[in-house]
Amino acid sequence: MGTISLEGLEFFAYHGFYPEEQRIGNKYALDITVQTDFTEAAKHDKLSETVNYGTLYQIAARVMKEPAKLLEHIAFKVISSVREHYPDVANVTVKVSKFNPPVGGVCARSVITMEG
Repeated sequence: MGTISLEGLEFFAYHGFYPEEQRIGNKYALDITVQTDFTEAAKHDKLSETVNYGTLYQIAARVMKEPAKLLEHIAFKVISSVREHYPDVANVTVKVSKFNPPVGGVCARSVITMEG
């Protein structure tokens, strides 16, 4: 068992609870960590026997294009999509960060982390 992670994926997207957020957009970051058995991939040096980084990125990019109100919904959609594409993974953890969230004061980013 091991982990495969993509960290610091950045997207500009139109998510948010407030209509203004959905209209003007914002910068977001995602970290995706997948726990899986990649022993066979390591032995045989075959990409087909592990989780492809490019596929993880494509999943994240596709989810980020769909407007959502909550960061939790984004994480849920990424986890569901990863599990759909790679049903044998043991666990998927997604961290979603929203830069400069509208909280009425200085806040570099809001962050949620979800496992599934």
